[in-house]
Amino acid sequence: MAEKSYPPWYNFLKTKHGPFFEALERLGEVVKTTGPLDEKTSQLIQLAAAAASRSEGSVHSHARRAMEAGAKPEEIIHALLLLTSTIGFPNTSAALSWVHDVLGKKKT
Repeated sequence: MAEKSYPPWYNFLKTKHGPFFEALERLGEVVKTTGPLDEKTSQLIQLAAAAASRSEGSVHSHARRAMEAGAKPEEIIHALLLLTSTIGFPNTSAALSWVHDVLGKKKT
């Protein structure tokens, strides 16, 4: 598996504040491994949260991670469409465009 590539700003912060990022990454791992949800479901939930907070980078990241965990493009799109009545059409549309960035690269 190829090493993960992070945005330059993330890398800068990780280098500048190493112990903080180590704790943050450890927290994420502990939360994921102590509950009953599988990786695909966890990534779809995090994708929805990223969309709701309008975080384009996180939407890209969690869409990729969801696919790596076995989510089909249709499941990723459906997870975002389900948000429409909660976060509104403009926010959902933005998230769908960001997911399209990722799905388009996968030729789906």
